[in-house]
Amino acid sequence: MSLGDDEDRIGELRAVAHPVRLQMLSLLTGAAMSAAEVARELDITQANASYHVRVLARNGLLREAGTESVRGGVAKKYRYVGEERRSGRHVSEEDQALQVEAYAQELRRRLADRRTGSRGMFTDAEMWVTPEVWKKVEALVHEATVLVHEEAQPPRTDGTVKVNMQAFLFEMNDGREADR
Repeated sequence: MSLGDDEDRIGELRAVAHPVRLQMLSLLTGAAMSAAEVARELDITQANASYHVRVLARNGLLREAGTESVRGGVAKKYRYVGEERRSGRHVSEEDQALQVEAYAQELRRRLADRRTGSRGMFTDAEMWVTPEVWKKVEALVHEATVLVHEEAQPPRTDGTVKVNMQAFLFEMNDGREADR
């Protein structure tokens, strides 16, 4: 692994360590949209949306997905490239903390927007399981995240519901060995 790979990953983490950009990635999973469309959907200024779109695109998280004519000009449309994260990269504790805080802020925003009376699933677990069970859990959660991303639709598409999904899975130090 090269230093350039680490710098790319750190750039990606810092890019997503902002609640508005997390919202954008979710939004741009289901549809290609221009910065103006993103701004309207998220109720932010177009300048703000354009800035955040550029940050995400510069860090390889969005790809250009066409253009549209708008009042004599051309607007680029962007789409989220997916969450194929490479493992084994060193990420500083500071960058991890930034990303976790951004996810926490975004979860608080989403919980405030939760439909009253809707079913939800929350789990918190710090436990010991066999490596085989852990591998199965990782595979099932991966399958669920792939499914929800692949089936994402444009906002307010007939027959759809707005949902939230966040997952954090990781092995912990067991106290018998030094940090890896």
